[in-house]
Amino acid sequence: MDARTQYNPRTVEEVFRDFKGRRAGLIKALTTDVEEFYNQCDPEKENLCLYGFPSEQWEVNLPAEEVPPELPEPVLGINFARDGMQEKDWLSLVAVHSDAWLLAIAFYFGARFGFDKADRKRLFNMINDLPTIFEVVTGTAKKEVKEKSSVSNHSGSKSKSSSKVQRASETQGRQSKAPQPKDEEELMDEQDEEDEHGDTLCGACGENYGTDEFWICCDICEKWFHGKCVKITPARAEHIKQYKCPSCSNKRARP
Repeated sequence: MDARTQYNPRTVEEVFRDFKGRRAGLIKALTTDVEEFYNQCDPEKENLCLYGFPSEQWEVNLPAEEVPPELPEPVLGINFARDGMQEKDWLSLVAVHSDAWLLAIAFYFGARFGFDKADRKRLFNMINDLPTIFEVVTGTAKKEVKEKSSVSNHSGSKSKSSSKVQRASETQGRQSKAPQPKDEEELMDEQDEEDEHGDTLCGACGENYGTDEFWICCDICEKWFHGKCVKITPARAEHIKQYKCPSCSNKRARP
């Protein structure tokens, strides 16, 4: 696959779809596929770039040879810094530059196809509703949610297993039962749960928490993930004593 493939989205919706696809590929490289990404960024090789594709795939490759390139290019030489800093700091640095590249691509299309002020504003607002790659990789948004919820002791009263796994089936089961009168404490508990998880982001895809979806929390980094993103089913989660996300499972001791 070639990152310089001819592809020209022409409407705000098409450019945003292109943005989301490339973003998903980059997030995958820096989270679930981090081991493979790390190995491909060999400092002994020439200048390397991380490309994201509209198909939600990623690739480490040399920069485009044509000058000027067909599309804005991502930052050069990400492989040279790999062994000169801690892995998490290196991934954060790549994430920041990837965010800048995504915006450059999106607004390149906007300029090329004559987006007016209203179109540019609408495109930016759509993009701004998503967390940045940096926020997903570093867990910044998740930390902000945890700080907000720390004022409540609600989470301490629940067992670890019940807070670790959220099941759509449980939600559906509650809805199918005859409604029972709820006291004030139960209502407050439900509200606390919504407040605690409402802005939680998936550590793999970066999308928001949903009570109708199956989620699982990593016991190491404490990031939350859609079960489908990390290929964990509710049945399988029942037999996992300590869950490690792909990123934590792939971490190796660094000198």
